[in-house]
Amino acid sequence: MSTLTLKGPYWVTVRQHRRVLRAVPALVAVGLATMITLRVWSGGPGSDRTYMTSEYYAGEALRLFVQYAGNTILFLPLLVGAFVAGPMVARELESGTWRLALTQSTTAKAWLGSKVLPAAAVSVLGSVALIGVYRVGWAGVGGTWQLHWADRGPYEATGPVLLGYCLLGVALGALVGQLVRRTLAAMAVTGLLTGVVLLVLGTLRWSFLPVVTQTAPLAGSPDPTLPPSALVMDSGFLTATGERLSESACFERMEDLPGCPADLNVTARYLDFHPASHHWPTQLIETSILLALAAAALYAAFRLVHKRHP
Repeated sequence: MSTLTLKGPYWVTVRQHRRVLRAVPALVAVGLATMITLRVWSGGPGSDRTYMTSEYYAGEALRLFVQYAGNTILFLPLLVGAFVAGPMVARELESGTWRLALTQSTTAKAWLGSKVLPAAAVSVLGSVALIGVYRVGWAGVGGTWQLHWADRGPYEATGPVLLGYCLLGVALGALVGQLVRRTLAAMAVTGLLTGVVLLVLGTLRWSFLPVVTQTAPLAGSPDPTLPPSALVMDSGFLTATGERLSESACFERMEDLPGCPADLNVTARYLDFHPASHHWPTQLIETSILLALAAAALYAAFRLVHKRHP
């Protein structure tokens, strides 16, 4: 965001935090260069990575880099929220420097907007860039250990849900920064709240859409017809009445003997899963929830600043 096209409090905000703004494209550039280098070295997703060859080591390095990159991206919304809450909002309220802006024909809402808009713009552009960079590497190792499309990290780093979490961090930072008015405390509270939302929605997201259920005779297994990229949610036995029993129900009664006790009246096996086609609908539903939460927090932040400083 160029300071030449900005005026008033927006220019001041960008000028104050120009080092952070410059660090974002630098981080993206370094990540992209690393991803491309590892992809080229490993020979691409279709290459024959024979054990103990340079391509094999490059492929393992790419997989580890993508894995750690996904885990790191999980903390991005927390960092965004903490930065907005602390250095951008609470620090000015704590030190009283925000009063200077109000003496320059600037309203309190405009002052808060000058914090929120640049932070939101950089968060969106940075998130889109990081998603693109991550996908460059993930395309070569996706589906391997801990890099399934539904795993924590790859799920957040490959779709619009990352934008939703970052915008929620911005909105929470604008609100908490005004409520707490202490830099470190505001950063801690905002990071905690954003992390709680990450954990809660991460737990609930696979209940947004109904699972697909496959059944098989007791002597068979539904696994052979399961799509290789599916996310398995539950499996077990079905009785003649349709009741579901856990996988361990028969073993607990029969121990080392094969089969199930006759009194359980087990007739089939079942398996619940989410196919890969549920990825984008789940992403869009979760993103919608996050945008609604961000809008509510942002509305509360502007109402608060107007109430305190009309």
